[in-house]
Amino acid sequence: MTIFTQKTPLHDGAVIINHGKIIAAGCILPLTEKTDLDVELGTRHRAALGITETTDAVAIVVSEDLRNISLSVHGKITPSIEPENLKEILLMYAAKKL
Repeated sequence: MTIFTQKTPLHDGAVIINHGKIIAAGCILPLTEKTDLDVELGTRHRAALGITETTDAVAIVVSEDLRNISLSVHGKITPSIEPENLKEILLMYAAKKL
C-alpha cells in the first residue's frame, strides 16, 4: 500500500518482483554510465537502464514528474508506454523468456 504513497518508507527505491511476488522494496539500483541521455530522464530512468544493462531484468519506470510509464530492457529505454498496453508488452517479453 505504501509503494505509491509519497513520504512513506517504500516510496523511493525500486521494487523487485519475481514470479508475481514482491521480494524486495526500497532497493537502490546501479545507474547507467551512459552520458548521451535526454536531460528529462532522471535517476529512476537511469537506474532502470543500469539494472537492465547488467541483468536480464525488465524495468518499469513510473514517473510522477513526466506523468508516464517507461520500459527498459537490455539497456534500452522506451518512453511513454500506454498503461493499457503494458500488460501485453510484459507478456510478450515473458514469452520470449528474455
